[in-house]
Amino acid sequence: MYAIIETGGKQYKVSPGEKIRVERIRADVGASVQIDNVLLVAGEEVVIGTPHVESTPVQAKVLAHGRGEKVNIIKMKRRKNYRRKQGHRQDFSELEITSIGDTTAPEVSSLEKAETESKPEDTGAAEEAST
Repeated sequence: MYAIIETGGKQYKVSPGEKIRVERIRADVGASVQIDNVLLVAGEEVVIGTPHVESTPVQAKVLAHGRGEKVNIIKMKRRKNYRRKQGHRQDFSELEITSIGDTTAPEVSSLEKAETESKPEDTGAAEEAST
């Protein structure tokens, strides 16, 4: 199941258990927030809202706040002695999607996380070598 939400003027495709970075949200770290601006919910059937789906809010937990990488803006006009330099760092909030409507994220134990991280990806090289 996944949903498309809108926050901070941008749209994100999210599913339970996923971590995303959105524009800064005024909430404390560890707080639970509800995103009501849901544009689409897809599971067994697709529900599209105009302007949003009221019956299926998305629950998220604030993991951290921070600032993105610096973006340099440089303006210059040749032969006019005109040069301007400006920098910008965008504030963000990192969210973990806990549930979409009544569907919650599956609980993964620390052992299962360690096992999935230590397993190498199957590239299919063994199959090609045998043929």
